[in-house]
Amino acid sequence: MAFKELDFLSYNGRDQVKAWIYTPIRKPRGIVQVVHGLGEHSRRYLHLILKLNEAGFVVSADDHVGHGKTAADSNTWGDYGDKGYITTTEDEKSLHDIVTAAYPGLPFIMFGHSWGSMIGRSFAARYGTLLKALVICGTCGVIEEIESVSGELKTLIDAGKGGERDPKFLGLMFGGWTSRYENPKTPSDWISGDSDVVADHGADPFNNFYNVPTNQSNYDLTELVYRITGLGWAEKVPRELPIYNIAGDQDPVGNYGEGVYAVSNWLAVTGHKRVTTQLYSGHRHEIHNDRDIREAVTDGIIAFIHGEVL
Repeated sequence: MAFKELDFLSYNGRDQVKAWIYTPIRKPRGIVQVVHGLGEHSRRYLHLILKLNEAGFVVSADDHVGHGKTAADSNTWGDYGDKGYITTTEDEKSLHDIVTAAYPGLPFIMFGHSWGSMIGRSFAARYGTLLKALVICGTCGVIEEIESVSGELKTLIDAGKGGERDPKFLGLMFGGWTSRYENPKTPSDWISGDSDVVADHGADPFNNFYNVPTNQSNYDLTELVYRITGLGWAEKVPRELPIYNIAGDQDPVGNYGEGVYAVSNWLAVTGHKRVTTQLYSGHRHEIHNDRDIREAVTDGIIAFIHGEVL
């Protein structure tokens, strides 16, 4: 595996987004763009990236605005700018343009996890004709806790307080995500049942899940969830697009499977016939990192791409 680091100007007009392109040693068969989740960064997907490289795929990935190396270099942790929820979708389009120009003619597939799956769903509605397949991992249906704070956040923004940070919103949106687990040891136990994965997440200096985002950034998250919810979103996704919807059935982000199936059902109602849904029994949010199933998860992703695209 070889890799190249690059940067490009964010849609927000402020940040230089840090990105990487990983190339296989064999002749590439396609491109997979990896879109990371909230409060983390793209190097947490190196196991998946390596497996995709071994299978012959070029992999592109970036650290979103307010996250990872992008935030570290500009000191903008938890601040996504003031251009709205569409910023991250447009930044993924910019990276798409860069990698497809470097490797023209190859099929382009997107993998998004958690917030990245929401960005992927937004991308599919806006730029779906560019995709040969979409893999969404740890996605959500309706998240009432997030939607419930949208109005209050909008009021703060209208009052000129969009750049301020109120820690109460993190608790309101994410505070109950360990409530179904027996004897949770940390507030992050929803991430994985593998304590080493949870510990690694907490020790990673490029993670910032529990750093308080700006009010504007929190509002942008609520807007993204709203924009990718329901039949109105599904109608905008090309009907022939193959979609692989995977999650753990103990993942609170997907409401323990209910929200995952809601997404697939919205697509089914709107005539999408190439949607595959896979829940991993007993597993939580980061199924791609859980050591006891990550090989099966990555093998399943590669098999789906081979079967639907190649």
